[in-house]
Amino acid sequence: MKYTPLLAALLLAQPVKADEIWVTNEKDNTVSVIDVDTQEVTHTYETGERPRGIIFSHDYSVVYICASDSDSVQVMDPDTGEILHDLPSGEDPEQFALHPDDRHLYIANEDDAITTVVDTQTRTVVAQINVGIEPEGMAVSPDGAIAITTSETTNMAHWIDTETQELFANTLVDSRPRHAEFVKDGSELWVSSEIGGTISVFDVATQAEKAKLEFKIKGVHPDKVQPVGFELTADDTHAFVALGPANHLAVVNAETYEVEDYILVGRRVWHMAFNADKSLLFTTNGVSGDVTVVDVADRKAVKTIKVGRFPWGAAFRPTE
Repeated sequence: MKYTPLLAALLLAQPVKADEIWVTNEKDNTVSVIDVDTQEVTHTYETGERPRGIIFSHDYSVVYICASDSDSVQVMDPDTGEILHDLPSGEDPEQFALHPDDRHLYIANEDDAITTVVDTQTRTVVAQINVGIEPEGMAVSPDGAIAITTSETTNMAHWIDTETQELFANTLVDSRPRHAEFVKDGSELWVSSEIGGTISVFDVATQAEKAKLEFKIKGVHPDKVQPVGFELTADDTHAFVALGPANHLAVVNAETYEVEDYILVGRRVWHMAFNADKSLLFTTNGVSGDVTVVDVADRKAVKTIKVGRFPWGAAFRPTE
């Protein structure tokens, strides 16, 4: 193709697509799309009732949304905001995790005390696994061998063999576990306990607890310090932990398990998502109805972005 001034002008005229942060809004039944560069909301798309968990396919071609009160996982085209179809998710799906095969979703069904495994290609349920009461948190190990469900009322992390779809271990945690993540290349499992005010750290090979994180913020009553979502930095050396109605993030040294700092954000911080290079962190603040942008290196909140009512989940979508 010959490069001409006209062609150059046409290429320059093409809109530049920016990375995005997608946020579910529980009370509005919508998702807000934030442009990472401008840090402004560019689109708002309608969803089913009470959207909470949100995750992209590995190639970012579709986005999965837990429409909890619609009892479905919805599959959306992120380029158009169109709901392509629903998946059979079981009752009240709240959080889920996508297997490394990019095909199987592990879904926590809070009202049914089960974990539902759905094949996203055939749109069928391939397994339903009995777990504890009020399951919420879900995680799948990086190698895909283990899935974790946390049950809020039973106060357990349930370990599932993804080949047999059967439980092989149950480990106690503190009161009301909400979120689980495999970290450090899958060698550790972290589970946050909202009412217990802690994060339990487990050795994945043995399922033994190796550490417990506790949080204390000057001037904040301990009952308000309720850890929920968390994410690790690019080098796995630090974790940022959402502390719910304490309205702060905790910055935790992931090697020593010590809290190094606290960052004031919006009201009732739930979950978060990094940008591409993990230099910025976007937190969902349910009560204040906004997203706080945190500079990771400086450990400071730098901007507040208004979204819908009761933002809950967050997920990153790159340009390419």
